[in-house]
Amino acid sequence: MQEEDFTEDTGRPSKTKKKEAMHELRDLGAELVELSVGQLKAIKLPENIFEAVRECQKITAHGAHRRQVAYLGKLMRGVDDEPIRAGLAMLRGESSAETARLHRLERFRNRFLEDEAYLAEIAAVWPSIDLQHMRQLRRNALKEQENNKPPKNFRAIFQILQELDKQGTPPADEEAGDE
Repeated sequence: MQEEDFTEDTGRPSKTKKKEAMHELRDLGAELVELSVGQLKAIKLPENIFEAVRECQKITAHGAHRRQVAYLGKLMRGVDDEPIRAGLAMLRGESSAETARLHRLERFRNRFLEDEAYLAEIAAVWPSIDLQHMRQLRRNALKEQENNKPPKNFRAIFQILQELDKQGTPPADEEAGDE
């Protein structure tokens, strides 16, 4: 008879499960605190969560910081955490779609560095691109590679392509053409 009392399913989560969920939300909040303002804006947090994260980033005292993170976890109980988790995964590069997009942009950059004529294909995908600036960056990137200097212009080309891609992703038929 007593055995039945312990095995009976009440249909609600146990206290342990609730605490685990709260700790996960607190840890998620702590992860948000480590991000920059630009990254936080990219995730599109609710206003109260964004403000709590920004406040926590300003706090330097250990105890106060810990309490603010706990408060942030409490605030997160009232919102859907899936979009936040998805945004963090995208920032970490865990999203397969995001990884594929970055690889595609790297292929654009590498082909452009190999042959300047490939700039015409890039311009067909993104008509708003500044061709003269891109040619200058290519020349500088090639000089950097020759002289074994840090790849400042190499990275700048990628950042420009990434910005253009955020403004408007090319159609799927053009993506298949660069494989």
